[in-house]
Amino acid sequence: MEELRMNDLKGIHHVTAITSSAEKIYEFFTYTLGLRLVKKTVNQDDIQTYHLYFTDDVGSPGTDMTFFDFPGIPKGVHGTNEISKTSFRVPNDEALDYWLKRFNRIGVKNTGIKEQFGKKVLSFVDFDDQQYQLISDENNKGVAAGTPWQNGPIPLEYAITGLGPIFVRTAYLDYFKELLINVFNMREVAKEDSFFLFEMGEGGNGAQVIVEYNTVLPQARQGFGTVHHTAFRVENRAELDEWQQRLQEFRLPNSGYVERFYFGSLYSNVAPHILFELATDGPGFMEDEPYETLGEKLSLPPFFESKREEIEGLVRHFDTVRSDKKFEKEYE
Repeated sequence: MEELRMNDLKGIHHVTAITSSAEKIYEFFTYTLGLRLVKKTVNQDDIQTYHLYFTDDVGSPGTDMTFFDFPGIPKGVHGTNEISKTSFRVPNDEALDYWLKRFNRIGVKNTGIKEQFGKKVLSFVDFDDQQYQLISDENNKGVAAGTPWQNGPIPLEYAITGLGPIFVRTAYLDYFKELLINVFNMREVAKEDSFFLFEMGEGGNGAQVIVEYNTVLPQARQGFGTVHHTAFRVENRAELDEWQQRLQEFRLPNSGYVERFYFGSLYSNVAPHILFELATDGPGFMEDEPYETLGEKLSLPPFFESKREEIEGLVRHFDTVRSDKKFEKEYE
């Protein structure tokens, strides 16, 4: 395996999207996809907005899809110049067969099993037309998968184990390729039609970006049903500071260090309508809640505790208690 350079990113950290309903996305991710809600908190930049984190069993970096529910935001429009699709990893091709039967039985709109870049995939959408796919880890090498939610409804041998390749659709292919290769140290490893596969770090499904070149579709418009940003993994604050200097050297705008309590962040609008974040692997989601009851109460970072009464008055309560429930594994 190629020796990692100092500035190599470790893989996908998380994807943050926008939903029309915190309650409905909780139901979809918990009961349909079998991911674990490990944190029910608020958007630290907009405290009237929920921020929900769905991950593997223990909140491992590289496994979380998160959602905002901005009040009053319109439905998004898919098009070019957007982070267009989020992938989730499953153990093997047999798992995709399970998911295809499950989706068809419960009415999740999907495209059927196909193949891209030598991997079996299954694309599907949720109630907001948010775009997802499952990708098989059969014969996959590289970044390790997470741990499926042990007490969830999906049999462990078929369950989702983390994030897979992130899709970016762009009308500015040359610029975007230069950005990924020269700024973010990614490697172009394959091409199929108008799709280009890039890897970072150890590579594999958990460390890939797929760029789609598209000048035909209209400009995407952000709203519910679209991705807000995607984040890539770095080890710690020291590496994040190095990345901030690197972005400045390439004259890319950046937020500077942002303390999110569960991890540290650095944001950059790298292209029109496309926001990238770099995020540290720790300290993680068990800083303020025990494993058994992750995500069951409104969790606030320490610097927001003084505003708890105000915040609890702004966000509507909904029940996310699961520790008193027993999920039967749903074999198809």
